[in-house]
Amino acid sequence: MGIDPGTNLLGFGVIRVSGRNVSFVDMGVLDMRKEKDHFSKLRMLDGKMEELLDRYRPDELSVEAPFYGRNPQVMLKLGRAQGAAVTAALRRGIHVEEYAPRKAKIAITGVGSASKEQVCTMIQKILGVRLRPEHLDATDALALALCHYFSITSPVSAVRSSGDWKHFIEANPDRVK
Repeated sequence: MGIDPGTNLLGFGVIRVSGRNVSFVDMGVLDMRKEKDHFSKLRMLDGKMEELLDRYRPDELSVEAPFYGRNPQVMLKLGRAQGAAVTAALRRGIHVEEYAPRKAKIAITGVGSASKEQVCTMIQKILGVRLRPEHLDATDALALALCHYFSITSPVSAVRSSGDWKHFIEANPDRVK
């Protein structure tokens, strides 16, 4: 599962991985704009994340890292939203990985400055589905889920993280001929 946390909208995207196959499950947006204050939004976000985690039971969660903006207050609020979402996953023992928006865009489109629309188009091609998102935050969340999938299934990242080919071969005997 991938999430694109926000203080007004939180996008989520769910994929299923079976062996080396990946498929689309669901995506959507949690809309917290009607909540009065930031703390009410965090309470709602926590409850909605609990519902999503119970419904989809992900093994892993990928989340967008907060990025530096001009307004420190906005960044603080985004960090709190991310923290609430991550905490809901950690309470369930779900492994969490964080990816910069640029890294997710590169993983999906090959270009770190790709637009949300370009990301959406490539996700449709990768997953072989037609998406009509209410908000592009949901396709950003799918991009995070796919970025994580690509990261953990890439032989290059496996070698880099383990240090050598021997560890990769031992961990992936089915991928060696």
